[in-house]
Amino acid sequence: MALPNAYAQYNNSKILTASPAELTLLLYEGAIKFGNIAVAKIEAGDIQAAHNNIVRVEKIIDYFRETLDMKYPVAEDFERVYVYLSQRLLQANLKKDKEIMEEVLTHLRSMRDNWKEVMKKTQAPRA
Repeated sequence: MALPNAYAQYNNSKILTASPAELTLLLYEGAIKFGNIAVAKIEAGDIQAAHNNIVRVEKIIDYFRETLDMKYPVAEDFERVYVYLSQRLLQANLKKDKEIMEEVLTHLRSMRDNWKEVMKKTQAPRA
């Protein structure tokens, strides 16, 4: 019984001590995790669980959109991608379509991997 509690405490401290870049990475990871669960639930015919997990992905994408700093030109590109992903997630949820979810997951994995590369390149060198 103590192990799940310790794991929850570890996750909470990881979030509380994370940099903004690390939080963004955690959000990408969460969206991918919930998307994978949604695919598995679609395959299993668990419509409600699939819906719940797709909604979680939608909320993360909505958060990304809400926090874009539009003073940077690249934000418009991200806005277009996030709008597209939101539309695809809506379609996936309405149809409980595994292929659409797989497409969204491909985009999310690519964005996460690119974010990891950005994080590596912007880290301060250690002395």
